[in-house]
Amino acid sequence: MKGERDNKGDGKKWNYKTKRQQRLGGKTGGLSLEAFSKLKSMPSGFNPSLIKKQREFYKNAKLVKKYKTSVKPENHQSYQLKPQAYEEGEGSESVPKHRKKKRQTLESLKEESERKRQEKESERLEREAMIKAKKEAIEKAESKRKVLKDNMFKKTRSGQPVMKYRIQHMLDGLLDTEKK
Repeated sequence: MKGERDNKGDGKKWNYKTKRQQRLGGKTGGLSLEAFSKLKSMPSGFNPSLIKKQREFYKNAKLVKKYKTSVKPENHQSYQLKPQAYEEGEGSESVPKHRKKKRQTLESLKEESERKRQEKESERLEREAMIKAKKEAIEKAESKRKVLKDNMFKKTRSGQPVMKYRIQHMLDGLLDTEKK
């Protein structure tokens, strides 16, 4: 029987071949050549030469900035030596006017430090007041819960719960929801 296939032997081979083809892209499951070429021609985000150029640019910018900051103090000193305005006298030479920097006196520094200390002290007092108010509110709520719990557990002589407190609790709950 030449034309007939042996299902036992060929079945395993056929199954293995099809699985292998599907894993590698297969005949129908993979991309077409056209789609593949389009994907390859699209620019991706990774370009090593561009990254290298950018890195070099930022490195140079950093060096230029350092150079400018180091040169700036030298130029600043030379500008101070140049005269800004001259006094012209009758027979005297031209004398430059120098600006005097206002130096903070010891008194002004003391006042500033005292003001900062007072601000810190007032902030601390405000925080303490807030903490104290929170503690008082928590204690008040706990005492209220304790009283409510004691009232709910009260029993009559025969062992039945006292309904007065339970009804009062339900009424308070309804009134609270009505207010909100």
